[in-house]
Amino acid sequence: MNKPLYNFFTTDHRRIEDLLDKATANPNEIQMNYYHEFRIGLLKHIKMEEKILFPAAQKANGGVALPLAAKLRLDHGALTSLMVVPPNSSVIKVLRYILERHDILEEEPGGMYDVCEKLTESETQNLLIELKNATEVPVHPHNTAEYALKAAKNALERAGYNFDALTE
Repeated sequence: MNKPLYNFFTTDHRRIEDLLDKATANPNEIQMNYYHEFRIGLLKHIKMEEKILFPAAQKANGGVALPLAAKLRLDHGALTSLMVVPPNSSVIKVLRYILERHDILEEEPGGMYDVCEKLTESETQNLLIELKNATEVPVHPHNTAEYALKAAKNALERAGYNFDALTE
């Protein structure tokens, strides 16, 4: 089966993972230029799912949200909160953990991308144009305040992850 939306999003997953790999190639020093690209890429990817793909699938589903959407949205909130704090080995470890599990939910057979692809089949070309024209999400400098990490930990907790347990 031809899966243009699936291919679009999974190709973007690999691009984002590659940027994170480049940013963390040297375990003693995060390459901030690559991390910045990763950060922008991840936030844009989340935006494309939240603002374009998921709403189109919900509309095609008679206005009913897809069951997996709630979990993915919680993950998106957790991932977004981690983009606020400066990267360090703990943040990177948690990011990788969440991304791995999150991507499986989207990419596995019968996962979110397959469901969205089937529901929006008649809108595929319009969606691809909209996705390709999506703009980047503006980012601010990392927030080093203690409350920023606390807020990120709270967002992770809501999504079912425990930052401290994952970094032990």
